[in-house]
Amino acid sequence: MGAESTDDVNEKAGGGSALRRRLSCLVVVVAVLVLVAGGLVWLFRNELLHPFGDARACEGSDTRLPGVIHAGGAPIPAGASDIHYVTRNGSAEVTFVSNRIPDYLHRAGILPEGKPLFDEEYGTKGDAADEIELPEGLCGSPLRGPVWIYHSTNATGSSVTVMVEVSPTHGDDFRFPARAVVTYNL
Repeated sequence: MGAESTDDVNEKAGGGSALRRRLSCLVVVVAVLVLVAGGLVWLFRNELLHPFGDARACEGSDTRLPGVIHAGGAPIPAGASDIHYVTRNGSAEVTFVSNRIPDYLHRAGILPEGKPLFDEEYGTKGDAADEIELPEGLCGSPLRGPVWIYHSTNATGSSVTVMVEVSPTHGDDFRFPARAVVTYNL
């Protein structure tokens, strides 16, 4: 009676391997869940890290801008790149890069048709430093100096300011493409 049968020994040994199999399966399931969760976080990282899930919105923005941004009374140029914005207390600052800045200035009514780009009636020479920080809270690449600053009042009577990068070699033209920063009331 004191001796265990071979069947009893195999049954006890099988119980240990069943526990190991369950633990192995549990480890595999947890690893798969972690990979799936990590993949989803990576896939939707822009939506998780930016206000409103908008990769263009900078931290601290309190209002979401539409897909097509109308900055200062006109949509920013089609094909613009590196677009970012910050909104605070009913105002917005938008930065973008485009090779169609003169067209944007005319469409927004900031610079009348036929006027030279650097008419001092509509703007002033700005900072000439090599690198100019964006306004506080606005994310994206800095401006490259020199810049020209346009001051205007749009059709609704609100103020619009546009800073644009000027070509350092051709003082009578913008960089190609140029970064612009538009500040306006929503």
